[in-house]
Amino acid sequence: MVSREHVKKTMMRGARRRVLVLASSLSSLLAFGGVVAPSAHAGTVREGQWYLETMQAERMWEKTTGKGITVAVLDSGVRSSQPELQGKVLPGKSYVLGGEDDGREASDLHGTAMSALIAGGGQSDMQVKGLAPGVRILPVKMKMGLGDTSPIADGIRYAADSDAKIISMSIGSDAASVDDKHKAQLQRAVDYAVKRGKLLFAAVGNEGSRTNIASYPAATRGVVGVSAVDTRLRTGKFSTHGPQVALSAPGVDIPTVCEGKTGYCRGRGTSHATALASASAALVWSLHPKWTGNQVLRVLLDTAGRPPHGKVPSEYVGYGLIRPRENVLENKGDPGPPDVNPLVAAAEKSGKSSGKSATPTAPVTHEPAGVTGKKSKAKGKDDNLPWFIGGAIAVAVPGAVLVALMVRRARRKARVRRQQAQQSQQSAVAAGPYGSTAPMDPPYPQQPPQPPLPPHGGGRPPGGS
Repeated sequence: MVSREHVKKTMMRGARRRVLVLASSLSSLLAFGGVVAPSAHAGTVREGQWYLETMQAERMWEKTTGKGITVAVLDSGVRSSQPELQGKVLPGKSYVLGGEDDGREASDLHGTAMSALIAGGGQSDMQVKGLAPGVRILPVKMKMGLGDTSPIADGIRYAADSDAKIISMSIGSDAASVDDKHKAQLQRAVDYAVKRGKLLFAAVGNEGSRTNIASYPAATRGVVGVSAVDTRLRTGKFSTHGPQVALSAPGVDIPTVCEGKTGYCRGRGTSHATALASASAALVWSLHPKWTGNQVLRVLLDTAGRPPHGKVPSEYVGYGLIRPRENVLENKGDPGPPDVNPLVAAAEKSGKSSGKSATPTAPVTHEPAGVTGKKSKAKGKDDNLPWFIGGAIAVAVPGAVLVALMVRRARRKARVRRQQAQQSQQSAVAAGPYGSTAPMDPPYPQQPPQPPLPPHGGGRPPGGS
């Protein structure tokens, strides 16, 4: 005969199991719907900048902060009143039709966000700390029409004639929308800048999980095309891949300046990676002020974390993950000849008229974007989610209601999958001036899956001595 005490213990164990199942189901529902619950512990913007620790930024800042280097940011303008950037933004130029400002009035916060990633002062933990906080920013403001890259070409020439050593371009138009005339115009502007000793970085785009179409100016010979990796150092599935990729940098779960209650968001995109690659170059160049842009680039390629296997350059990460600490802290990397651009030399050696491919590759087959049921944000922006600061939200849902919600959500997901499968057969969607985006639907596997990049690279970059 079973005792009352045994029955009571059994019932209590069953109740505990039901509570655990309910909690687990609730957690699954939140993830299933793409909802991010605020952390139970207070968090800060600075704590969210995971890449600073990964790149050993604190140690590098003991030797250099990028002081003496100016980075020209071709974007939507830079808000000079942004707390992180006060006193860091120089008078620049606006190529917006009818605009007469000097680039320090932002049409939106994209350029301001990218500039903060490069040079943000981060005076408090609630502000963005730039990877190269000693850098000054030269804003070159523009608003491109689809396929019209004339403002970019003009902006590159303006920056080439300025004191800026690095030109950072978290912008682009896809290959399908850029005609031969504009491609040639961009190439002439880039060639001019390279001859003037400038180092140019550009976002390869966020179409990797959809059309994977090449973007300009990243696909212009002489420009360092930058792809994005996540916290596991794996290529973000949204990151466009192809021969235009030269380097990769952190570009997922990056705290940035944005509109909203807190003023900060968690973003992703090759735009973010480009800003951090530009800042990396500034750190190295500041430490070696007598080097040319070609030498700085060669060292960055030489010290990059190589893919563990497969050919180099890889179409996903190029010559590897950018690692300025290898030079700043360990003095690694051979600068080589001062007058040879390694990427241009590699393109000429291959016998091609351009070191980039203007032909879009076929989309990678994988689960269509948008299966969470959320619509992508407007084209031309990198994805941002509100950066929640502190506060836990207690949620209690009766078991029956929870099950009903989960069933409804599953049906909705299946319906969206069918719709997305049909949409994936349609023609490619042209990218906006800042590249198009896919919704935040972690995890971000590589396409196809590859091991994470190693902490140490090897081999020689192209065009070296």
